[in-house]
Amino acid sequence: MSSPDPSPVPLLDLQLQHDGIREEVAEAMSRVVESQRFILGETVEAFEGEMAEFLSVPHAVGCASGTDALLLPLMALEPKPGDEVILPAFTFFATAGAVWNAGFRPVFCDVDPHTFNVTPETVEAVWTERTRAIIPVHLFGQMAPMEGLNELACRKGAVVIEDAAQAIGARQRATSNPDSPNGEVAAGASGIAGAFSFFPTKNLGGFGDGGLVSARDPELAEKVAKLRVHGGRQMYHHEMVGTNSRLDALQAAVLSVKLAHLADWTDARRANACRYHERLAQISGLELPVVMEGNWHVYNQFTIRVRDRDGLRAALAEEGIGTGVYYPVPLNLQPCFSELGGHPGQLPESERACSEVLSLPIFPELREEQIDRVAEAIRRYLGA
Repeated sequence: MSSPDPSPVPLLDLQLQHDGIREEVAEAMSRVVESQRFILGETVEAFEGEMAEFLSVPHAVGCASGTDALLLPLMALEPKPGDEVILPAFTFFATAGAVWNAGFRPVFCDVDPHTFNVTPETVEAVWTERTRAIIPVHLFGQMAPMEGLNELACRKGAVVIEDAAQAIGARQRATSNPDSPNGEVAAGASGIAGAFSFFPTKNLGGFGDGGLVSARDPELAEKVAKLRVHGGRQMYHHEMVGTNSRLDALQAAVLSVKLAHLADWTDARRANACRYHERLAQISGLELPVVMEGNWHVYNQFTIRVRDRDGLRAALAEEGIGTGVYYPVPLNLQPCFSELGGHPGQLPESERACSEVLSLPIFPELREEQIDRVAEAIRRYLGA
């Protein structure tokens, strides 16, 4: 067996992406600087229109972060004391933080052990008469089973808000909606609203924080647009108590340039995932990502499962290979939510995932020989 290549393989290298679009981005940012219109305005409106077209939704409202993209539609629901929102315990903290800060009680459910997403069954297992909404998280770039979740919510009189922060461009076959483009629905276009993050590490990332709310309902979109500017469209006139969550024009300019490249970057991520599957197939003790039938996965992360996760991670680090653990602690066991009564063993699949998941480099510019090196190091450690 050949000795390992000593050059590092980072988990993510944003510099390589920037090198390919440097002039386009500089020109777009220069136009904003010359206009001296930095907050909302025409540049943001143009990007919102591009996103609405990309997602095949009538409305898109830019905001300051992916967290706010969750918070604003929840605020628009105007919760009453005791109202609950069901969400997965296995996800990033922002999903639960937004529920709490909007005035709802978070109710955590378990996830499917293969896709890491919620299912109608895991959601219904924790449903109560106080449930107002479900937030399925399209984790790692794959959509949750939206038709079943929408049917459940409709039957029980609740709504669905999609956390699509990691899944821009992901799609799902829409058997119940033959009018959907190509018979598919995009992440963020199935619930009453979708939340997107443009944090730099996302598949579509800005030069700082940024977010966007997609919506099919014009009334909800109008509420969100007001809430992001202190609750009113007209300056110094406030119909609601909102917040300051505006998308900067410079971020919108960068994102507009990047959106034009997103399809190519997604294809590269998917090709990298295929190579990993080829090189890591049928290794005892290793579980590779599972794609639900009808889904188009965009691989914000390529997340494997292995029982000796920490040992493997340490071995890869010794060889200069970057990895990530998303996420090490389920949300129902976070200290800040202790008053909700979470306890070990409550959501076993979420807890097991937290101890076994490991994300490998998957960024579009990753070279084939780098993927081969990562795969060889994993096979060597696992004795394959």
